[in-house]
Amino acid sequence: MGEEREDSQKLKKMAAAAYDYENDPRWADYWSNVLIPPHMASRSDVVDHFKRKFYQRYIDPDLVVEAMSSSTPSASSSTSSSSANESTRARNAGSTTRSSRASAAATSNTTSMRWDRQTIQFSVNAWVFIVAVLAIFPLVTRTLSIRAYRLSFMGTACSALYSLYALYGIPRAWNLQAIQVYFQSIITTKDFIYFIYSLTFVTSHLCLKFALIPILCRALEHVAKFLRRNFNRSTLYRKYLENPCLWVESNTITLSILSSHAEIGVGFLLIISLFSWQRNIIQTFMYWQLLKLMYRAPVTAGYHQSVWAKIGRMVNPFVQQYAPFLNGPVSAIQRWWLR
Repeated sequence: MGEEREDSQKLKKMAAAAYDYENDPRWADYWSNVLIPPHMASRSDVVDHFKRKFYQRYIDPDLVVEAMSSSTPSASSSTSSSSANESTRARNAGSTTRSSRASAAATSNTTSMRWDRQTIQFSVNAWVFIVAVLAIFPLVTRTLSIRAYRLSFMGTACSALYSLYALYGIPRAWNLQAIQVYFQSIITTKDFIYFIYSLTFVTSHLCLKFALIPILCRALEHVAKFLRRNFNRSTLYRKYLENPCLWVESNTITLSILSSHAEIGVGFLLIISLFSWQRNIIQTFMYWQLLKLMYRAPVTAGYHQSVWAKIGRMVNPFVQQYAPFLNGPVSAIQRWWLR
C-alpha cells in the first residue's frame, strides 16, 4: 500500500513538473502574490516548490508538497535506524487505509469549498459588471445611474475583501505587531489595491464615471476566466460567449494598461475637481497616496511606471521650452512621489 502511494506521488510530481505554467493565467497571479526575498525568487528550487504548491491548489489536491528545506539532509546507513523505520512502517500499516480515506474526504470538502469561493466571486463580479454598465449607459436616469455607480464600487470592495480573506485569512492575533505583519503581506496585492480604490469612491459625493473603467476591466477578467473554466462545454457558451471570453483572456495586458491609464487619469480629474464646488481635498490626497502605492506594487508597477514615463516625455519638453519656472515645483513633486 505504501509503495503504491509512493509510486502515485512520483507520477503526480512528474505531472506537476511537466505542467505548462506559463500558459496558465492563474500562475502569473499566484506568483505575483508570493512575497519572498528577491534572492530567493531567482532560485530554481524555490520556483519549483511554489509551482508544486500551485499545482496542488488548482490542479491536483492529492499531490503532497514537502516543506522547503534550506539544506539537504545526509543519508543514514545505520542498521538501527533502518530497523526502527521498518517497525514504524509495520505499526502504521493498519492506519494507512483510514488516513487515505480521511484525506480523500478532506480533499473533496476542500474542492467543494474552492468551488464555492469561485462561484461567489463569479456571482459578485458578474453583478458588478452589469451594474457598472448600467451606470455608464446614457439612457438611464440620473438617480438610477448614481445608485448603480455606488453599487458597483460596493460590489468590487466586497469582492476584493472576500478574496483577501480567502487567500490570507485574518491576523493571527489582534495586537499591533500581528496586524502590522498581516498588512505587510497584503498591502501590495491587487485585491487590497482595488479594495482601497473602491472605498475611495463609494464614500465620495463626487461621481466620476471614468473611474468605473478599472472596475469594469477587473470584473470582466474574473467573469471570463470563470466561464472558460466551468462552462466551456456548454452550447450557449460556445455559441455566444467563447470568442469574447477568449479575447479577454488573451488581452489581459491590454486591459491592465487601460486600467492604469484610467487610474492615473482619475487622479488628474480629482485635482481639477478641487477648483469646483464638489472638491474633496481628503479624497484627492488619499487617492494620490494610492497612486503612489500602485507605482510601487509589483502587480501594477510595470503598467503605471510605463504611463508615467510617457507623461514625462510629453510634459518635460513643454516645461523646458515654455515654462522653465516650473522646474522647481516639478522637481519637488517628483521627490515627494519617489520618497
